[in-house]
Amino acid sequence: MPRIEDYALIGDLQTAALVSREGSIDWCCFPRFDSGACFAALLGTPDHGRWLLAPATEVRRVSRRYRTDTLILESIFETAEGMVRAIDFMPPRDERPNIVRILEGLDGSVPIRSELVIRFDFGHIVPWVRRVHTGTRVATAGPDALCLRTPVEVHGEDLRTVSEFTLEQGDRIPFSLTWFPSHESLPQPIDAEAALTLSENYWLDWATQCSHDGDYHDDIHSSLLVLKALTYAPTGGIVAAPTTSLPEAIGGERNWDYRFVWLRDAILTLLAMLNVGYSDEALKWGRWLRRAIAGDPADLQIMYGLAGERRLDERVIEWLPGYERSAPVRVGNAASTQLQLDVYGEVMDAVYHLAVHGSLPPADFWSLMRKLLEWLERGWRRPDSGIWEMRGPPRHFTFSKLMSWLAFDRAVRLHDEFGRPGPVDRWRTLRDEIRGEILAQAWSDRKQAFAQSFGSDELDASVLLMPSVGLLPATDERFASTVEAIRRELTVDGLVLRYQSRDDGAVDGLPPGEGVFLPCSFWLAEVLALQGKQDEARELFERLLDLRNDVGLLAEEYDPVAGRQLGNFPQAFTHLALVNTAVALGKGRSVRHPPKRPRSKRASHPDDIQPKGTTA
Repeated sequence: MPRIEDYALIGDLQTAALVSREGSIDWCCFPRFDSGACFAALLGTPDHGRWLLAPATEVRRVSRRYRTDTLILESIFETAEGMVRAIDFMPPRDERPNIVRILEGLDGSVPIRSELVIRFDFGHIVPWVRRVHTGTRVATAGPDALCLRTPVEVHGEDLRTVSEFTLEQGDRIPFSLTWFPSHESLPQPIDAEAALTLSENYWLDWATQCSHDGDYHDDIHSSLLVLKALTYAPTGGIVAAPTTSLPEAIGGERNWDYRFVWLRDAILTLLAMLNVGYSDEALKWGRWLRRAIAGDPADLQIMYGLAGERRLDERVIEWLPGYERSAPVRVGNAASTQLQLDVYGEVMDAVYHLAVHGSLPPADFWSLMRKLLEWLERGWRRPDSGIWEMRGPPRHFTFSKLMSWLAFDRAVRLHDEFGRPGPVDRWRTLRDEIRGEILAQAWSDRKQAFAQSFGSDELDASVLLMPSVGLLPATDERFASTVEAIRRELTVDGLVLRYQSRDDGAVDGLPPGEGVFLPCSFWLAEVLALQGKQDEARELFERLLDLRNDVGLLAEEYDPVAGRQLGNFPQAFTHLALVNTAVALGKGRSVRHPPKRPRSKRASHPDDIQPKGTTA
């Protein structure tokens, strides 16, 4: 089984596939990120579905890269018989998803094998495969159909679709695999070479919109490509990762489905995009947000489906053994029903930053925001499950209170700077009250640090975001002491854990065991920069850059002992933390803490006035 970091990503802005260094596509869901997988070898064996296309001889060396500023993967296989280039990509689409693979002979005569194992429904259903005409095979099962087209001879072999041929120097042999609903007619064939040109032009045109020209430009843009690839183009939703159940510890059960839109991750992605010039993506995501959260403020979820779906029921796929026997394999996510108060702050922060970049919330959406704030006036006092989706008893998590503070801070800013109407005096009072509660209740005298939850001595890396959102300056004595405590107790070889899990599950309701959490390590680098420790910050940041695989991808976590990536892959949260930290290193401030703006000269709105007999 390849390591998690041995995979590369290709995608068409509606779904994605993972390609191993050996030339095997071991994960792909059609037609959407959250659909059933037709290639699920990543979580099982080749019998659960894959598409191997590679030399049928010993490969001495493999080198890979993305074509500059694109998501077109090029892999060069060197063998004793010669050298082959494989070009893998998924053309950005309007309707039907396609995987296109082109093999080019660079030197010598190399035997090639294509072994296509289609297993719909996460490796469970063997399709009926039929020859339609020369060069075309169609696999059908239930609602799904896949059409394979190639000019080379194809035959069936042990429930596989196989091609074997010799690639000569100068040859270019295309393969295309197209998904379509089984009740519809066969899609028109695509021209692989034309699709390659169109795909390259698409990505290059997108790259020209980037306005960043400072330090780490190439690193920033590499991660922006990942964030763009994880965007579901029809709606603007941004998935946390294209995979499910890649483990946070090999052999462990912390295996979750990340093929959904977390408000937190998506909002931070929005900030990353806004700060480097990609306003179209940000505005489209803002429209997704309005649709997804519309309704009763008490029903606000932490995550939604790609189009804003709310029911993401979790179940176990019993027939898949899991990545390196890390069971269970889960589809859906039960955390979607949790109360996590921080998302209220995330939403208000997104609305504020959209306004800063010229997109003021329209009246109807601002009305919904005020309803969210009305609920939060009482709701912020409730215990919740926290940013890490604890599956133990709810608590008064410090980060949840911090982001509740941010919600009212952003509401005040939207009133003062942009004239959005509302009971601003009450918002100011609540903002100050929550800040006071955090400073008093979250402080641990024993640890001399802000703790994970009120009245606790447990540490949590999420409090590293205090200066980023503006509650305290990074040089504040209490915060500086907190940073030192986190570095002392929550780091492994200098990289940051989210928190310390325990054998009894008392902290998070789960068995212990996970890697260091890469976004938290990026947060630490940003904090060090905000404290004026630029050399130390850049040293840590560049060390994190070195953890990327050969094509620039990062998972959610990392095992410093085994030296390998862990968790779902590639992970939006990690890549957006990379982008935002890189921007912060250049600008000297967090992207979430914009400079003060002048107050709006707009006259007071009648809704700003408190009714007689009430108090602010």
